[in-house]
Amino acid sequence: MKLAIHKAAEQGPAAEGLRAFFHYRDLGIEAATDGRFVAHVIKAREGHGANPVWHVHDLDFQMVYVLKGWVTFEYEGAGPVTLEAGDCVHQPPGIRHREVAHSDDLEMLEIVTPADFSTQEVEAP
Repeated sequence: MKLAIHKAAEQGPAAEGLRAFFHYRDLGIEAATDGRFVAHVIKAREGHGANPVWHVHDLDFQMVYVLKGWVTFEYEGAGPVTLEAGDCVHQPPGIRHREVAHSDDLEMLEIVTPADFSTQEVEAP
């Protein structure tokens, strides 16, 4: 593993990622850990609402921490859950879920292992 210092002021524009309604800012963790982890800040894209599609991720660990705004996820077996700034969720591997809605100012920190994980759309529970 390598030291990684990622300064916000030195970053270019946020990139597109897994979901078209979000921008993703890579924090350099994937490169520093040789792909063992990925961490990024996710921001709502202006003028884009959620696209609630049920899906699962093939991964070992995923957590989301809300930095600003709010987001509503729906989880199989738990129903809808709204998270606000300061709230955190650990999404267990393989849990069926979807992002239902979010505020225009949403910002989240997401940490996942491994960095190169797959996502599959699934039928509603």
